Amino acid sequence: MGNGMVPAGYMVKAIATKPDWLSGAKHVQDIYSLSDCISRNFCELSDYWRHNGHWLFDDWQTIKQIASQNVIDVSAMSWFYYEVYDQDYDEGEKSWAAYAIDDFPSNVVAAPDKKLCGFDIVSFSTGYRPECSPLSCNHLCEIVETNEYCLLRSFEHAMELVQSAAFDRVEPGPYRIFAVYEIDAATLGETHKDTLRC
Repeated sequence: MGNGMVPAGYMVKAIATKPDWLSGAKHVQDIYSLSDCISRNFCELSDYWRHNGHWLFDDWQTIKQIASQNVIDVSAMSWFYYEVYDQDYDEGEKSWAAYAIDDFPSNVVAAPDKKLCGFDIVSFSTGYRPECSPLSCNHLCEIVETNEYCLLRSFEHAMELVQSAAFDRVEPGPYRIFAVYEIDAATLGETHKDTLRC
């Protein structure tokens, strides 16, 4: 993908349907946000310390190993691959700048098959670990246009939105833009999930 997007890694998530408190977002069906606040990650990353500098996983095999070794059932969960814009936005300075990732080895293996579901905007006030996705966590999907997965349809819209007044005093930034791809687990040697929903 262009626009300065770089590979960030993989995650498996228990996708939540739209919670009742997002009643104003009539178009949203499921929450595909990168944030762990609503659609939970399959594990707590700090229990295993095998994530990369983006606080995701370099490859899907690592996720399978963690799940198998710790008896975590991921059969009903969804597999995702992410790319991230190589600059973040400081809402105080009103500017984009390159950022450093956490000091973990990062060598992301490209996903063999993926389908773009949309773009998320994520806060990084601590510098490294993804925090909140204001589109879902802070109700912004009720006032801005998203798709059925609570994601933005284009990178350009994400860039315009994060610079807009809609993000003023929502979450402490800086903010990063992520491309969210769903993976057909059948292409990863899995058989429990044969079709993509997005």
